Amino acid sequence: MLTESYWPATNELPLFNRSCGEALRIAAHAVPTRIALVDGQVDPTLRRRWTYAELLTQSERTARALLTHFKPGEHIAVWSGNSPEWVILQFGLALAGMVMVTVNPAFRVAELAYVLRQSRASGIFHQAEYRGRALGAVIEEAVAADKLDLQRVVCIDDLARFIEGRNDLALPVVEPSAPAMIQYTSGTTGQPKGALLNHYSVTNNARLMALLKGADADTVNLAVAPLFHTAGCVGAILGSIQTYGAIVLPPAFDAESMLDFIEQERVSFTFAVPTMLIALLDAQAQRPRDLSTLKVVFSGATIVPVEVVRRVEAEFGVRLVIGFGQTESSPGITHTRLDDGPRDKSETIGRPMPQVEVKIIDPTTGATLAIDHPGELCTRGFLVMMGYYDMPEATAAAIDQDGWLHTGDLCAMDARGYCRVTGRLKDMIIRGGENIYPREIEEVLYTHAAIAEVAVFGAPNQYWGEEVGAAFTLKAGATVTSETLREFVSTRLARHKLPTLWFCVSEIPATASGKLQKFRLVERYRAGELASSAI
Repeated sequence: MLTESYWPATNELPLFNRSCGEALRIAAHAVPTRIALVDGQVDPTLRRRWTYAELLTQSERTARALLTHFKPGEHIAVWSGNSPEWVILQFGLALAGMVMVTVNPAFRVAELAYVLRQSRASGIFHQAEYRGRALGAVIEEAVAADKLDLQRVVCIDDLARFIEGRNDLALPVVEPSAPAMIQYTSGTTGQPKGALLNHYSVTNNARLMALLKGADADTVNLAVAPLFHTAGCVGAILGSIQTYGAIVLPPAFDAESMLDFIEQERVSFTFAVPTMLIALLDAQAQRPRDLSTLKVVFSGATIVPVEVVRRVEAEFGVRLVIGFGQTESSPGITHTRLDDGPRDKSETIGRPMPQVEVKIIDPTTGATLAIDHPGELCTRGFLVMMGYYDMPEATAAAIDQDGWLHTGDLCAMDARGYCRVTGRLKDMIIRGGENIYPREIEEVLYTHAAIAEVAVFGAPNQYWGEEVGAAFTLKAGATVTSETLREFVSTRLARHKLPTLWFCVSEIPATASGKLQKFRLVERYRAGELASSAI
């Protein structure tokens, strides 16, 4: 049992020195005829399938085509929703020794221009249309407005045409230490930064996370996490590839379709953030499907209420596991285990993964804290990013001289090494000199029967500096007043922690991975956009 909040790296699972492309080659050699990838079309007759051998062949052809236009080491952007072509391009770039720059397809002109400029992308592969927007036209506008120099712009929907024809170019040797991708941070606190991740960090992180979830060659993974995020292209894709499982890849999350996929494709594993879990539970109650093959569901990004944990495990007959991490850590840091109880799955983020070193420090002094004392979670080891691309000052602020990545997340570690998130360092509210941790208030509000989702944030106040604001969404058919919620919290927390501002909203702004963007709520409050929602 621990006496201080420090967990040494353990070696119960090994690290492998391989690149992303090599990981695919190993799988294709081991299980060439096994299905690797399924196109998640709603109509089963339209679902294309690739064996591991076929996926490798297509990826190598893509790599050779890429080398006719770009050089190894160049940065190539991918701007698209989920599709099999995205996966083929991901491995093609890896085999060609190029650095993949992932871009959120929901980005507008200025956001796209920023990422292309900051990453120094030489080219971009884009989806023809995303949610009614012609992405090619948006690229043209961004290039013109920002005077960007892109050597090649290719529609990913035409990837087959891009790689057609014979090409005998030799593929380069790609070292595991080489950069694999630039992943832009989720943006929970402002302008995104490009985390530069190498092949060694992402392949090992993905494989360790997959093994902790019990993944093996019989696993069928319904991969709904966005591929432009590490949860998708690292956790889902590289995790499945290295355990020789199959990936069913729908274009986006839809509760009804997901349940159909589970039944039709005999899915055994999937990912869902809490709001998705609730939607799945409701959809299954309305029209039950055969979910007997589903064994494990992975969640994270935000708190999973204990009643949701219990419902998912009971109604779906699965084991829920929780993970915690960030883009800068490739991404996984901690993980619950399959046999953990509901309380650990709802109240903790598990204990550090194998080969991962973690400590909780005093943010002011840097001293390692005693167990159960909240402080900043820091991690060290293979998982830490190479740095923020072309941002040396930001890199130095995030990674100290001893190699510790300072996550900015406030956590407490218990005597078993299990960690509990208490908030974000930048989210901490200082009201009249008192430090208030939003997570503590959120955990109380999540126990109220009417609350579906909640985000507590610091609202600017001339007298107090900040006052406590709470934005929340309601469960279907529920109603509640601010007076009722205030009284509910007052019986459980000290008076200075009570929210003084209550906002019932239609949705709480979040990143694609489900992390709440509280700075957006602050911006809306400053602009007076939340006032009309106050109750």
